[in-house]
Amino acid sequence: MTPRDDSESSGPRRSRWSDLERPPLNAAAVRRALVREGSLWREVDVVQRTGSTNSDLVARAAEGGLQEGVVLVAEEQTAARGRLDRQWVAPARSGLFFSVLLRPGDGVPMERWGWLPLLTGVAVATGLARAGGVDTALKWPNDLLVTVGGEERKAGGILAEATGDGGVVVGVGVNVSLRADELPVPTAGSLALAGAVSTDRDPLLRAVLRGLEDWYGRWRAAGGDAGACGLQEAYAAGCATLGRVVRAELPGDRALVGEAVAVDGDGRLILATEAGVQEPVGAGDIVHLRAG
Repeated sequence: MTPRDDSESSGPRRSRWSDLERPPLNAAAVRRALVREGSLWREVDVVQRTGSTNSDLVARAAEGGLQEGVVLVAEEQTAARGRLDRQWVAPARSGLFFSVLLRPGDGVPMERWGWLPLLTGVAVATGLARAGGVDTALKWPNDLLVTVGGEERKAGGILAEATGDGGVVVGVGVNVSLRADELPVPTAGSLALAGAVSTDRDPLLRAVLRGLEDWYGRWRAAGGDAGACGLQEAYAAGCATLGRVVRAELPGDRALVGEAVAVDGDGRLILATEAGVQEPVGAGDIVHLRAG
């Protein structure tokens, strides 16, 4: 099913101005800014409400014939997922909720695809800083952190899923205008609570997607070599996990504690343990224990 652009539909529940503090995205303006000759972005769909943009885009890719560069944006998600099938809930028009279809297989070895969520994190953090004036740190491998009242809080996340036909759908969720009484958990945050100078989602979305196009282009041109294209260095510079003692909760109910000392060429987190060895972590849940 092709997503329907009903961001300006009428009616009491769907009125364009039902919440003046949270106006809908201007889908036509976003398309004009992003979909152009030579751009990565071929199609930008904005839907009023859906379960999960990632699930929708994976399903569309499974139908066949979907080109790289499709972007699906939702004003509201009712069944959004994070890593480990965690739920992501937010009021309508309170954040950026979107997924993109990428096909890095032509020229990038599959073992380097693990960089895609990290690459997206760099692009999102850069875009939010430029358009929103808010510092966003990266927690390995896919969380976006902001500082609220001197505390580090999660304001967003990234989820990458293979489509089964050589593609990857990368989903992004960012809390933009959530107020304190709307937070799903006390440890969550938003750009507004972090003191963003702007919470206008149109320029935020454009800045993030332009940043993603830029970094993805550099990474592909380098054959997925994150060191050669500068991605590895950029990620390390913005990663709040490095230099901290962390606990990695690994598959199979295993856990590993150590200082996060590096992100290697394959995007894995390197932990220096008390046993004096360096252990690479390619997948797992990371808990920050203390600053280094």
